[in-house]
Amino acid sequence: MIAYLTTLIVLVAVSALVGLALNVQWGVAGLVNFGVVGFVALGAYTTALLAPPLGWFPAMLAAAALCALISTVLAFLSIRLEENYLAIVTIGFGEVVRILLLNESWLTGGAVGIADIPRPFVNLVPPQQYDLMLAAFALALVAIVFALLETLVRSPFGRALRAVRDDATVAAALGKPVLLLRVKAFATGGAVMGVAGALHAFYLTYIDPSQFTSIITAYAFMAVIAGGRGSNLGLLFGAGTIMALLEATRFLKDAFAVIDGTQLAALRLGLIGLGIVLLLILRPQGLLPEPQRKVRDFFPDHEGTS
Repeated sequence: MIAYLTTLIVLVAVSALVGLALNVQWGVAGLVNFGVVGFVALGAYTTALLAPPLGWFPAMLAAAALCALISTVLAFLSIRLEENYLAIVTIGFGEVVRILLLNESWLTGGAVGIADIPRPFVNLVPPQQYDLMLAAFALALVAIVFALLETLVRSPFGRALRAVRDDATVAAALGKPVLLLRVKAFATGGAVMGVAGALHAFYLTYIDPSQFTSIITAYAFMAVIAGGRGSNLGLLFGAGTIMALLEATRFLKDAFAVIDGTQLAALRLGLIGLGIVLLLILRPQGLLPEPQRKVRDFFPDHEGTS
C-alpha cells in the first residue's frame, strides 16, 4: 500500500511540475508549447547521463539549465513571428528529441534506454523506508517550485507577462520589452520541465523513449485547463484531479468484467476528455481561476477617497 501511495504521489508531483511550467509559458505569458514532452525527456536523459559521474543534484541542475537554454534558443528563433509558429516549432522540437533518443544509441541507449540511475538521499534511510523519503522529496520539490513561481508571477515581472499575454501591442506601447519577457517566461518554464524530467528519472531509475509520448503534453494542458489558466494554485488542484481520475478509472475493470485492458485504456482517456469538455462548457475559467486584480489593489492608501 505504501509503495502504491508513493507511486501516486510521485506521479502527481511530476504532473504538477510539468503543469506549473506550462502554466508559466501558456497560462501567464500566453505562449503555446506543444513540445512539453520533448523538454521532459531531455531533462530525464540529461539527469540519467550526468547523475552517475556528478551526483543527482548537479545532474538535476544541469537538466534544468540545458532545458532553459534550449527553450531560450527556440523562443528567439520563432517568437518574433506569430504565436502559431512557436507552437509549430515546439511540435517539431518534441519530434526531433524523440528521433534522437531512438537513434543515437551511443549516447541514449536507443530503444534499450538507460538503467541504474542514482536516486537522491538513497544512503540516508534504510531501503525499506526509501519510498517515504522519495515521496517527501517529490512533495518538497513541488513546494519549492510552486513558491518560486508564485513569487515570480506576483512580482512586477509576472504582471508584465500578463499584460503581454492580454495585449502585446499595448504592453509594447507602454515601454515593456515584449520579446525579452516572452523569452524569459519560456526559459523559466523549460527549466521547470527539466526538473520534472529529473524527478521522473529518479523515480523509475530506468528510462527509455517509450516513456515519453505526446500524452504527457496532453495531461499538462488538461491540468492547466482544469485548474484555471494562469493560476498556480489551481494548477496543483487540476493536476491532482487529473491524476486521481486516471488512477480511479483503473478499477473500472473490476466493476465491469466485460471490459478488457485495451478497452479500459481507451475508456479512461475518453472519460478524462469528456470531463475536460464539460468543464470548459460549465466552468471555462477553471476550478480555481486566476485572481483578477483591480486598480485599487495597487493603491490601497487611496481606497475610499474620491
